[in-house]
Amino acid sequence: MGFPVTQFARHEDRLPIDVLIVSPNPKLRQDLSDKLGLPRWNVIQAGSGAGALELLNKRGVDDGILLLDQMLPDLEPNEFHGMVRARFPNFQILTLNSHTGQLLIGTASPTSISTRLADLINRGTPVGVEAFTVVTNENRRSFSEGKTNLRGMIGESQAMQRTYAITRMVAARDTTVLVTGESGTGKDLIAQEIHLISPRRKQPFVVMNCSAIPESLLEAELFGYTKGAFTGALQSRIGRVHAAHGGTLFLDEIGDMPLSLQSKILRFLEQGEVQRLGGNDNLKVDVRVVAATNADLKERVSRKEFREDLYYRLAVFPIHLPPLRERMSDLEELAISFAAKFYPGAMLSREALHVLAQHTWPGNVRELRNVIERATILMGLGREIKPEHIFL
Repeated sequence: MGFPVTQFARHEDRLPIDVLIVSPNPKLRQDLSDKLGLPRWNVIQAGSGAGALELLNKRGVDDGILLLDQMLPDLEPNEFHGMVRARFPNFQILTLNSHTGQLLIGTASPTSISTRLADLINRGTPVGVEAFTVVTNENRRSFSEGKTNLRGMIGESQAMQRTYAITRMVAARDTTVLVTGESGTGKDLIAQEIHLISPRRKQPFVVMNCSAIPESLLEAELFGYTKGAFTGALQSRIGRVHAAHGGTLFLDEIGDMPLSLQSKILRFLEQGEVQRLGGNDNLKVDVRVVAATNADLKERVSRKEFREDLYYRLAVFPIHLPPLRERMSDLEELAISFAAKFYPGAMLSREALHVLAQHTWPGNVRELRNVIERATILMGLGREIKPEHIFL
């Protein structure tokens, strides 16, 4: 993982050298900082991959050495490694042993500076070992295997691991997110997870399905109304946008929102305020928005069915969920998980799994869930799902 010596040649004449320690273990970071420090090393710390990238962007550091813990809480180390390589190509990345705190020099021509750094860190007793007692065996195994699964989501495929990683990164911000994907891929689970691991997690998570409410009622549901605003409005009421104040508003099936209402949603997103139906006052709200759709919004924009300015305001950070047919390596794990959910102790025969693997799954994970639930019923008092229990 090293760089050619010439890339760090100027460091020989310049002190101190920037060293960024990236680890979720504060004891490990502090022990390393105590071992290093000025005047030779200018040590900075980050507790996560996203935090490290933000720190590097803010500092505008051109080069240096990055000490990378193998147990990042938000990103798979190889994913983080690639991001640093792309944005900060002059940084040398060296790996920390998460259990001993010692540095592992790569085989690709380490520099003389990084070799001296490793000698200094690895000299004496290991650092930060006692702090790892707070890491469970399950988490340790998950991190060491490069897994960053989100709660409620299943799948170890490369496509899903990338989805988990970028979801964790954006969750820490207030950035508007647009989750796309076919029906049944789990877009609502991504929206929930963004909220649950965000700083807003203790505040409301409000869901609004834009296709489930008649157009005539949609505006009142979103923005609320005042007493007498329309027939039947016997008292004033806040809308779901206001109800989500301080938390997250999930606009599901945003592609089905009527054009007549899209301008008002755009105004809310841009100005952070709402006006209740029948009212004149603008109410300020602090809401993070996550939207989802199974529609091709770009195509709808071209057909004048969706506002272009609203599309770009929503798609600040897009997350696309792949269909099940593009991550068939996750099929067995998903099927086994659903079977255990609907009938604890149930098993799937290899023949049944083979039948499942031949299907194209147009309904995606939701369809698979329904098929397995049906199979656990049809197997009666048995404990094993067989091909004759599967109806597609």
